[in-house]
Amino acid sequence: MRSSRARKQTLSVLPHQTPRLRDHYVLGKKLGQGQFGITYLCTHKTSNTPYACKSISKRKLLCKEDYEDVWREIQIMHHLSEHPHVVKIKDTYEDSMFVHLVMELCAGGELFDRIVAKGHYSEKEAAKLIKTIVGVVETCHSLGVMHRDLKPENFLFDNPSDDAKLKSIDFGLSIFYKPGQIFNDVVGSPYYVAPEVLLKYYGPEIDVWSAGVILYILLCGVPPFWAETESGIFRQILHGKIDFVSEPWPSISDSAKGLIKKMLEKDPRKRISAHEVLCDPWIVDDLAPDRPLDSAVLSRLKQFYAMNKLKKMALRVIAERMSEEEIGGLKELFKMIDTDSSGTITFEELKSGLQRVGSELMESEIKALMEAADIDNSGTLDYGEFLAATLHLNKMEREENLAAAFAYFDKDGSGYITIDELQQACKDFGLGEDPLEDMIKEIDKDNDGRIDYEEFTAMMRQSSDGSVGTGRSRSRTAMRSSLGLNLADAFRVNDSPTQTN
Repeated sequence: MRSSRARKQTLSVLPHQTPRLRDHYVLGKKLGQGQFGITYLCTHKTSNTPYACKSISKRKLLCKEDYEDVWREIQIMHHLSEHPHVVKIKDTYEDSMFVHLVMELCAGGELFDRIVAKGHYSEKEAAKLIKTIVGVVETCHSLGVMHRDLKPENFLFDNPSDDAKLKSIDFGLSIFYKPGQIFNDVVGSPYYVAPEVLLKYYGPEIDVWSAGVILYILLCGVPPFWAETESGIFRQILHGKIDFVSEPWPSISDSAKGLIKKMLEKDPRKRISAHEVLCDPWIVDDLAPDRPLDSAVLSRLKQFYAMNKLKKMALRVIAERMSEEEIGGLKELFKMIDTDSSGTITFEELKSGLQRVGSELMESEIKALMEAADIDNSGTLDYGEFLAATLHLNKMEREENLAAAFAYFDKDGSGYITIDELQQACKDFGLGEDPLEDMIKEIDKDNDGRIDYEEFTAMMRQSSDGSVGTGRSRSRTAMRSSLGLNLADAFRVNDSPTQTN
């Protein structure tokens, strides 16, 4: 195990040695955190100019493909650097532990947040936003780049002012392509993925589909293809019809609906191109009305965008309190995989353990399993994370287990989970603390600002809703797990006690 770790440390992302980041920049506060690393505010020592520094942990780069992905992302960002709505990359640095991408600072907040904060919003504003987004897509395609993960989280405003520019900030799944080239790897984010990606036969037309989904959400607050499970979402994407009947669609212009239909054409050969979107009368001829959209659209946008961290934390709490009998042979299985008895499972140990039980999963699929189970984004699995990933949900969702998990969060025994208690739980689990208000609002059905037991159990028993995350691995993990891949199945865990050799 030690030798494989040593080999991994010798791999480099950049083709050349670089100076030390800290010789040129002072790192400041944390701006955000993703699966692969952390983004910091950083300041150039000489010019005193503020930038964003995305520091990618090489410990999270589990195979050669990951190193190549990061290098390709850097190349693509340089390739697109002249576009006014693509974040500019200034410098790259690499040391033994991290790859650092120093980029233009976008301090104006996320797309949905800006819309909701304004409190009023119109078709005209939606047209302006989609023109920017599709403009980035058109430039990508003209330069032979397919984005592959177009979604609102990947766009930030460059400053807080009303006339701020919207900028595309993440190209982690983007790839160079040649005309006519067909791709078959399943990537993207559940709500935004095009049908041909699910059919594993696609080209750059998928980006127009994703932009069409964004436009639909911008105008009504919810995605066009909706279900309570990711597999249900995918069935809707493949076979469902777009709803233009429910509110607020009767008051939306026919021009807007017509453009969405052309962007969400299921046959990619008939789908409108990025250039054709930009030439559409709704955008070019200023046909989009300026009257405010229904306030319910804003409220739905906020709820749709909230991410539910609570369920993941609760599953881990339940897993760690279950009896030896309920756990079956999973404790022994964990010990078998953890060959160096460190108390955590590395990627290499997981891969070896799967080989020992006769699994024929590809390395990329094993990596996806690892990422899905790694709740605290540490790059390894501890015992609680392993149990949460391998125990069957019918055991997890028993009433006594749900009650114990609720009690864990409800520290003062008030019968409610409050924002302060959630904040403490996020710290305990090493998760980011925001947006906690949105986390509560998503679950809080009676709108009293806290979560009661009934609301908690309803959340726990509801299937995953395909909430989107950020970054390369989240997208791949979401897609692969939606296609039926999970750690319990990989180790052939079932309701009978697990047998290990």
